[in-house]
This record gives sequence, structure tokens and C-alpha cells, in this order.
Amino acid sequence: MNFEKVMFAFFIVLALTLNFGFFIGDIDNPAHHDGLELAAALAVSLIATIMKFGDRSQMGAVLLATSLVADLQLLIAAGTWVWAVNVSDMGNVSAVIPRIVSLSGGALLANLVSVTLLIAETISIRR
Repeated sequence: MNFEKVMFAFFIVLALTLNFGFFIGDIDNPAHHDGLELAAALAVSLIATIMKFGDRSQMGAVLLATSLVADLQLLIAAGTWVWAVNVSDMGNVSAVIPRIVSLSGGALLANLVSVTLLIAETISIRR
């Protein structure tokens, strides 16, 4: 068993599950979406992206692209959250939580594509 591939798959799947945990719930209810979970999803997604930089295959390029998309959407979602709480005069995220959750949903879709490609690559290597 290759430990590097295990860690690679671990971070890809962990990014997906953390993002899913943040995304699930009523889209307009801030109580269903934890900011720390969004931060954890972003951190793990960034780690997964860094791990993808070494792969020079075509599949590696597609995996990196999906990871960059997820990172961008999670960064914008986190930035929107920080802006709503600290910069704007709202003082809470109630008005922008649907936008934040929608961005997280886009990142979730990108993470699903990554995991699907990872599974497809694993199955094709076995044959």
C-alpha cells in the first residue's frame, strides 16, 4: 500500500465530507451552517490542492482544476462570511447565508467530481 496515495485520497474525501457537512441544512438558516466547518473545509481543500501539484498526468491536471475550483468557491464563501460579520453594518450572516451556502454547493460539486475521478482512476489501475 502506498502511503502517499492513501493520504492523497484521505484529504480529497475529507474535503468532500467537510464541505457536505457545511452545505447540508436549510439554505437560509444560519444555525444549520457552522463557520468553523466552512473554515475546516477550506483548510482541508487547500491541503488537498497542494498535494495535487506533484502529479503531471492528464488526470492530475483535471484533479488539480477541480480542486482549484472548490478552493476558489470556498474562499469566496469564507470571504463573504467575514465581510458580513466584520466589515458590513449587518453584524450577522442572515442576509448572505444563502449566497455562502450556494458557493459551498458549487465547491461540493467540484469535490464530487474529484472523488469520482479518483475512484475511476483507481478502478482503471486495478484492471
